[in-house]
Amino acid sequence: MENPTAAMLVIGDEILSGRTRDANMHYLAGELTKHGIDLKEVRIVSDDAPAIEAAVKALSEGFDHVFTSGGIGPTHDDITADCIARAFGVPINIRDDARALLQAHYDKSGLELNEARMRMARIPEGAALIENPVSTAPGFTIGNVHVMAGVPSVFQAMVASVLPGLTGGSPLLSQTLRVDRGEGDIAATLSNLAGEFQDLSIGCYPFQINGVFGANVVVRGTDGARIDAATTRLAKELGL
Repeated sequence: MENPTAAMLVIGDEILSGRTRDANMHYLAGELTKHGIDLKEVRIVSDDAPAIEAAVKALSEGFDHVFTSGGIGPTHDDITADCIARAFGVPINIRDDARALLQAHYDKSGLELNEARMRMARIPEGAALIENPVSTAPGFTIGNVHVMAGVPSVFQAMVASVLPGLTGGSPLLSQTLRVDRGEGDIAATLSNLAGEFQDLSIGCYPFQINGVFGANVVVRGTDGARIDAATTRLAKELGL
């Protein structure tokens, strides 16, 4: 059986402006790979409500799981939760369980649960909360969409909360063979190998070090024996 599929939606003007470098995609890809869920697409959209809603609808329809990051904080530009609610056609209100979590957190911190912070207790109707052991304010899952914070430490904690409840497939395995030749010199060999091992993904990633061209050939798949066979065949044919 094929692995479940996933997409990621990164939300925020700060990413598109270059002010903030996104680290969440790299982390999510690695965790999904280990869990046997294939990340197939990543989109980045600005803090624009119609764009967020359209992306959520498209990705939700096209993949088994959608993971979003960004835009669920206490400020005016944190509009993700509202957009998700509209995308699913459900109302959004302050939830008692989310409010209770925040109240306990801010009471312990000696801070006020003011109107701005209360925004983080607004959850679309029918959603399940995602635990946030870092800063308490929850994410949520509605349908096949998992809505998470953009702060990397919080995002990672939320991913750890969600993944155990998702059915995965076979973890993706890989082997890398370094070849100190240019891509043009090995392209035909790689093409023939890919034709023979069609159940594997064979990628070629060139590099240049001190004026010398080379490539890392990465063989990926879910069957370790097949990966070994393909990598051994490649090394033999290239005389490595």
